[in-house]
Amino acid sequence: MNTSLTPVSLPAPAPLLSRTGWAAFLLALMVVCAVAPVLNLLVPEGSLFHLSDYGVGLLGRIMCYAICALAMDLIWGYTGILSLGHGLFFALGGYAMGMYLMRQIGLDGNYKSALPDFMVFLDWKTLPWHWTFSDSFVATLFLIIAVPGLVAFVFGYFAFRSRIKGVYFSIITQAMTFAAMLLFFRNETGFGGNNGFTDFKRILNIPIATPNMRMTLFVMTGVTLLGFFLLARWLINSKFGRVLQAVRDAETRVMFSGYNPLGYKLTIWTISAMMCGVAGALYVPQVGIINPSEMSPANSIEIAIWAAVGGRATLIGPILGAFIVSGAKSWLTVAYPEFWLYFLGALFIGVTLFLPDGVVGLVKKLKGGAK
Repeated sequence: MNTSLTPVSLPAPAPLLSRTGWAAFLLALMVVCAVAPVLNLLVPEGSLFHLSDYGVGLLGRIMCYAICALAMDLIWGYTGILSLGHGLFFALGGYAMGMYLMRQIGLDGNYKSALPDFMVFLDWKTLPWHWTFSDSFVATLFLIIAVPGLVAFVFGYFAFRSRIKGVYFSIITQAMTFAAMLLFFRNETGFGGNNGFTDFKRILNIPIATPNMRMTLFVMTGVTLLGFFLLARWLINSKFGRVLQAVRDAETRVMFSGYNPLGYKLTIWTISAMMCGVAGALYVPQVGIINPSEMSPANSIEIAIWAAVGGRATLIGPILGAFIVSGAKSWLTVAYPEFWLYFLGALFIGVTLFLPDGVVGLVKKLKGGAK
């Protein structure tokens, strides 16, 4: 009797990107690192091909939003957990960077004090304890990642251990964001109250309000977005990513198969939060302000809308969704400001009813029909 077992051959791991995907990636990298700087810094302003400073700032902000949309896709599209609190992690990263930028003002503030102007106005004599390392750029880089990650880890551990899921998880994430917003609105917390931080002067002792620094921040944001895209692809193509998708589709079966979903959900939840923190840190010096309104529940809902419009569980879809929705917002809030919220609501309803797979899903259907 032959008792030998037939070896099981596992499928070969999928490549990080296809040949076409790598070509598109390198093209995007070239546009961010070479084409955009040339069009902005070297092409004369009167030229048709000149990229204005406003355009650079707008695209830089949208790329920050795209990082948040990509983070949302990891947790919602591939793990099936709808978060309505990612605006908090975005703002925490922004506040960490804002604190450093406020310390960089030095004695150039209105009150000529080493303390930030709002602290002088409130008659504070010393910096609060949580501002201790705010004058160090290296410490700031650590805090940008560590603070959102720690908050997400602690919150996620208790939420996932209690097996809170579905609409209940969405509600408590939104409640967490709203509570944090109310906390940051208070002057005694040392975060500038409802005005937040603004009037930034320098970063690494280099003036911010210069074309070269503006373009440097733009390039850094674009490279970070592309880097996070590769990281997300690697995670999703790995065994870790396949377990995440299994948790999304049938969490109970995953548990019966011997896997504990807690560690997987907590890990991707924390990674997603840290990505949003980095996006917030890149956003603040480009916009020039950070205040508690960035934590508003509407902002977190908008992140989910970007992912839904572009197409969940596609990675590239949420990035496109951020560009489509944010671009439309920038135009409509100027041309028809009173109709913007109606348009956003109609867009979300329309996508939910008629394009459940988003823009990317529509493109795939059109390609399939054309064959």
